[in-house]
Amino acid sequence: MYTGAPEMEAILRLIGRAARTDCTVLVRGETGSGKELVARAIHAASARARRPFLAVNCATLSPTLLESELFGHVRGAFTGAIADHDGLFKRADKGTLFLDEIAEMPLDIQARLLRVLEDRTFVPLGGSRPVHSDVRLISATHRALRDETAAGRFREDLRYRIRVVPLFLPPLRDRTGDVERLVWHFIDQGNGGGLRRVERVRRAAMDALVRHDWPGNVRELRNVVEYAFVVGDGPVLELADLPPELRGEPSPGTRATSLAQRERERIVAALDAHRGRRGEAARALGMSRSTLWRKLYQHGLEPH
Repeated sequence: MYTGAPEMEAILRLIGRAARTDCTVLVRGETGSGKELVARAIHAASARARRPFLAVNCATLSPTLLESELFGHVRGAFTGAIADHDGLFKRADKGTLFLDEIAEMPLDIQARLLRVLEDRTFVPLGGSRPVHSDVRLISATHRALRDETAAGRFREDLRYRIRVVPLFLPPLRDRTGDVERLVWHFIDQGNGGGLRRVERVRRAAMDALVRHDWPGNVRELRNVVEYAFVVGDGPVLELADLPPELRGEPSPGTRATSLAQRERERIVAALDAHRGRRGEAARALGMSRSTLWRKLYQHGLEPH
């Protein structure tokens, strides 16, 4: 039985109720607070669970690429479109589409999204024939969409359409009762990656994890567990396996640097463990191949 923070008990009840319907859900919370985990939980508990769950971060793509990624394009639709491409609304048919950071979506694409939600059809870029799409939409943002609407950056009609069920996700620092449960969730994921199998967590290590204030939220916790898999050995996750800032007080300004360094170390270790095979390394790291490529360049690593 779930024994975490009372706020999360209410959220889990709402997740269960939302999963029984096809209504749109808007998840709001700080960056890294686990919004995609909530979206996946809704999908997994829904009648669409056997169909695709696809996700895109609207803040990471240019307007043209985002439009193409959502709705697809036909050959010659724009420079570089050398072949037809099925967008997420087609590939996620009968399943769930998760749009992260939807507040970053340009207004013209917002208009297209509204039409898809209302008509269940769309036309690929450069195409002429409408395509039917039966997709359940879950969106997320760290911004207040009411303020974005007032500033003219987000359509009011779309805001109402995507938030039939609004869901606010508290930051991890306000729900410390969830830390241990999430640690084991990420350990289970790590145990399938082949680097190491963890069966127990030393009490001192778990105490340090629970005490931490988690400014990077659930994403930071996931990174810390992945770091522990890389630097430690054996079936017991020890305090020594955790990064320095969890074993003592970090000096000012070092947290962001250490997190980036840990991510770099994890990527290098995963590539080494999978002999440079980027697809397998990406799966072990819990990210897509495109995300891995982006992070390779971001950290100044040459692709293996």
